[in-house]
Amino acid sequence: MLRHAQAGSEPIDPLNLYLSDERQVEDRPWVMLNMIATLDGGTAVSGKSSELGDDDDYELFKAIRAVPDVILVGAATALVEDYRPVSLDTERRRRRVELGKAGTPTLAIVSGRLSVDPEARVFGDPEHKPLLITSTYADPSKLVLLGDSADVAILPDLDPATILSHLGAANVVLLEGGPTLNGHFARSGLIDEVNLTTSPTLLSGDSARIIRGSQVSPPQPMIIDRVLLGERLLFVRYLRQT
Repeated sequence: MLRHAQAGSEPIDPLNLYLSDERQVEDRPWVMLNMIATLDGGTAVSGKSSELGDDDDYELFKAIRAVPDVILVGAATALVEDYRPVSLDTERRRRRVELGKAGTPTLAIVSGRLSVDPEARVFGDPEHKPLLITSTYADPSKLVLLGDSADVAILPDLDPATILSHLGAANVVLLEGGPTLNGHFARSGLIDEVNLTTSPTLLSGDSARIIRGSQVSPPQPMIIDRVLLGERLLFVRYLRQT
């Protein structure tokens, strides 16, 4: 059960909350990031972030996924987390259509060399084919193996600005990781919103932070927009400080 952090707050409907937020930026899609991390910054147990969440996190995850036009994820994360085709329940589809959106967001997978498994279940629904965003370095044989199970976009490079330009018809893009892809967008100054779930867990080990790679320079300041509490987890929405 989710509620605002203020004392005496009543339970909230996360779908209403996230669909009512304004998201607009000039000349490109708004980029929102959704990640979970432990108290010491770890993002995965045995490679999977799902080990850190609970029912409240899942409800918020579903609400956030109802917002974007495109869900963007790196190929390694899609593989390790065993992604499936995006599927929204009837209520979330209805609410999206009322807002002028497609009933289901497009899942876009970034893979510079098409290092994907054509047999993975994410390619198993012809009604909801993912968009594979790749480069001129892609393995041509993988293109043949994929057949018509995915739409493929071959871009001159995988710079975040190039990716967003290709997704120009989208108003909102949801970035789901992994940390390396997040890092590319952060260093390009292209993250407008961060939704961070904190699990009250100490993990240690070598699990990556939510953003990985060379330093963002200059550091990008964010401001707290709201704080939600679940039974165990803390949920904070941050916005880019302009």
